[in-house]
Amino acid sequence: MGEDDLKRVKLKTKILVLITGLIVSITVLLTAINGYFEWKETEEQIGQRALQAATTMSFMPTVRNAFSSEQPEKIIQPIAENFREIVGAEFVVVGNTDSIRYAHPDVNKLGKRMIGGDNDRALLKGEYYTSKAVGSLGPSLRGKAPVLDKDGEIIGIISVGFLVDDIQSIIMQKLLKASGFSFIVLVFGIIGSVLLANNIRKDTFGLEPHQIASLYRDRNAILSSIKEGIIAINKEGQITMMNDSAKNMLGLSNDHVNKKIEDVFPNTKMYAVLSSGGTVHDDEMVLNNREVIVNRTPIFGKRGEVAGVVSSFRDKTEINEMLNTLSEVRAYSEDLRAQTHEYTNKLYVLSGLLQLGHYNEAIDLIQTESQLHLHQNKVLLGQLKDRTVQAVLLGKIGKASEKKINLHIDANSSLEELPNQFDMGKVITILGNLLDNAMEAVENKTDKHVTFFATDMGGDIVFEIADNGDGIPNEMMEPIFDFGFSTKAVDNRGFGLANVKKIIHELGGQIEVHNQPSGGAVFSVFIPKVLHCTIQQVT
Repeated sequence: MGEDDLKRVKLKTKILVLITGLIVSITVLLTAINGYFEWKETEEQIGQRALQAATTMSFMPTVRNAFSSEQPEKIIQPIAENFREIVGAEFVVVGNTDSIRYAHPDVNKLGKRMIGGDNDRALLKGEYYTSKAVGSLGPSLRGKAPVLDKDGEIIGIISVGFLVDDIQSIIMQKLLKASGFSFIVLVFGIIGSVLLANNIRKDTFGLEPHQIASLYRDRNAILSSIKEGIIAINKEGQITMMNDSAKNMLGLSNDHVNKKIEDVFPNTKMYAVLSSGGTVHDDEMVLNNREVIVNRTPIFGKRGEVAGVVSSFRDKTEINEMLNTLSEVRAYSEDLRAQTHEYTNKLYVLSGLLQLGHYNEAIDLIQTESQLHLHQNKVLLGQLKDRTVQAVLLGKIGKASEKKINLHIDANSSLEELPNQFDMGKVITILGNLLDNAMEAVENKTDKHVTFFATDMGGDIVFEIADNGDGIPNEMMEPIFDFGFSTKAVDNRGFGLANVKKIIHELGGQIEVHNQPSGGAVFSVFIPKVLHCTIQQVT
């Protein structure tokens, strides 16, 4: 039978065949062992019975005296037959010292020699014993006893025997009685196996073992392939299942099965679902500095009780990064639009001055703008050669101009094309957030200054953004990089610097922040040209 054929055999049939075969095998084995011991015990009992009967008859005075009569058989034969019926033996044979029969169940054999060849121990040595031999009536188990006269001399022998066939019949009757009990056990075993199979099928929802194995393989493959983290617990709060994504998000190396959920999943709310039996969808929380969206679903038992909870959670950070990048791109577009609007206004002013004939004022405006942009463009376009950095700064310069903020690019800045790991989204997120925060910090100042510096000399790429705002309170130096933390009481804030720190971490760099003695904060970013992972925060 092949593997496919075995799969087609139902679990109920397998259990029935297994238990029935096991009971039959044990029954046969026990019957054989019991038969062996019954044979030995019955044989010994009957042998002792035959020996005791022979011994008893050998001590009868009438039998002893009959040996000295002229016709001993006439006296001994009736006594022997009567004695045989009393003890239930197959035969009682009495012989003289020459083994000539004086008594035998078949009177035709009287006066003839006893056969079997097992009389010497009694006739020669005077022993009392049992023996097996084939006599005139067939194979038999015999008890032998010598007959002694008054002087203790051996004058004859008495042999009481039971046929082997009769002994076997006795043993078979005992075995048949035991087989009746075995049959009852077999019937109960079959009934039990059917009930067991039905119970197992109920527990396995009617699925066969190969179907359960297939579901288990499919489940493991599915859990390994999905990006969502999945954890299941039982009603005691112990973890019963955890996929690889969950371990990665929780920062675990092992699956921690059978451990309490609160030991590996901080701030878990799965116990609330265990108590209420309700389903929770799209619950947002921060886990290992990651924003995650959590779903919690109860597991119900056969009687409708809550038997456990399954929690799935997906990382919201990637979605936020994409949204932040789009937001930065949109802000960059708005900054360019503002810059265009600013230049359009200046062109209108210049056109009006020319139309009114105020040529000197027009020339002064042109020279002022020319000097300003000549300096900015010299650094921006001549010393900063990465196009993404140029684009971000151009947009922020327009935004700063609209807000009357002096965004100054340090003349000592120099930057070549950024390495491949600096994609546009990362650069926009880092520089865009830091410049926006700096401009927000100086909004309430009369004289608003923001300074940008960049260099790639040495092994690191360095960005530095400074402002002349109020600075950062010492107690906020550490938490400003946490997800959801903000110095402003406004919803949906507190993610910009957290995303900046996360991206710098991915690039293997570090970010430092400190306050200037003259006022304002300085954010310094150090990112290695060759990717490695080092993050620290200096206050």
